[in-house]
Amino acid sequence: MPSLGEALRPVRMERIAIVAPTEALRDVLVRVADAGVVEFDGRSAPPDPDAVLSPRPPPGAARPAVLLGEARLGERARAAAVHSGLSALTGWAPATAVPGMTDRLAPVGGGVVVLSRPPGADVPSLLRAEGLRGSLTPLVETYGTVPYRDVDPTPAAVGAYLLMFGMMFGDVGHGLMLLAVAFALRRLRPLARFRAAWPLAAGAGLAGIGFGLLYGEFFGPTGLVPAIWLRPLDRPVPLLVAAVGVGAVLLMGAALLGAVNRVREGGWRAGLYAPTGIAGAGLPAGLGLVAGGWYAGTTWPVLLGAAVASAGLALIFAGFAGESGVVEAVMEVFHTVLGLGSNVASFTRLAAFGLAHAAVGLIVWNTTRALWHAPGAGTVAAVVVFAAGNLLAFTLEGVVVAVQALRLEYYELFSKVFQVQGRPFRPWHIPIVTEEVTPCPPGSSPSR
Repeated sequence: MPSLGEALRPVRMERIAIVAPTEALRDVLVRVADAGVVEFDGRSAPPDPDAVLSPRPPPGAARPAVLLGEARLGERARAAAVHSGLSALTGWAPATAVPGMTDRLAPVGGGVVVLSRPPGADVPSLLRAEGLRGSLTPLVETYGTVPYRDVDPTPAAVGAYLLMFGMMFGDVGHGLMLLAVAFALRRLRPLARFRAAWPLAAGAGLAGIGFGLLYGEFFGPTGLVPAIWLRPLDRPVPLLVAAVGVGAVLLMGAALLGAVNRVREGGWRAGLYAPTGIAGAGLPAGLGLVAGGWYAGTTWPVLLGAAVASAGLALIFAGFAGESGVVEAVMEVFHTVLGLGSNVASFTRLAAFGLAHAAVGLIVWNTTRALWHAPGAGTVAAVVVFAAGNLLAFTLEGVVVAVQALRLEYYELFSKVFQVQGRPFRPWHIPIVTEEVTPCPPGSSPSR
């Protein structure tokens, strides 16, 4: 179980050397390749999914997959440093994998030596892949590789995504349908290739149910659940204000994460003046205090917020003035303020799509009610319209809302959190075949 500090950053990497007697190097590399937890230094051929390794050196007429794996192993062995009968290869490995690798190599004469990390080393980055956390990391990895020094934003990113999705997709019935989709993704064999997406689908379903209860929506305004907070179509202005408030809070959180990252990347000086650092975090925090104090009718938050926002702008100005001059500093401050306003305005779509979703539900429900009382086959038509209309709304609105929440996550929030891209951890991996490797029959061609 990682500590809180470890859980909030990428997997800790160790600088290591794989050491072995030169005559045992092949056996050691076979075990390293099969484990797939070490990234060696230097360029190598791209991974080939068809390559495999034999525990023993294969005959020249072995099948091509084995020969290809042997060629890859030979390339790696030739890159080793050799001295006094010992061969060594340096690289990176997750800290948690080092003890197991040591035990794995000992029977064939190999060992793992932990080295000191060179200053300014380009450390590869790996997010946690185990358990529920591993199912959620694609939300971050699709955007880019988290730099090794940065905070791993996966828990915060998932929470923000589900909050935004639920606000735009608030309907208890549609949320229950999403839970059914999550169950199908986890249990049905034909959908096994998409199984990793079930936790996000389940979370989105729960978020839809939660906001559906707040909005009083159950397959539209059917009246089956009361509105705990408001009905979107009856009170659009409060919903719009709430969307802007949610956006401001999320932007403030992203700015704070960005400030932590800037300090970790370049030290306190770099983190202090950056628009995505401490100075940039002070601006939305100050404006948030001003807005909160104004809404509550209290003076001191307004004064405190104005001071914090002014300090943030002053730091941004000082940072750019020291690098590029006063004129460019003024332009950058103007650009920062304008960009923040644009960021906040982008979150009005949380209300806009929430209203659109409620409007579609209202149309389907009103049409269903009208057909229900129609003579003849009106009842059957009402059932068909209600089922087909909700299925269509669920499908189209679900896709649109999912994309819009992702757009807000990436463009408005992640742009504050990340300033540089990390280098992904690419371990060297070639699986070992368990069957005996036999040469091809005379006169035949090797096959896979």
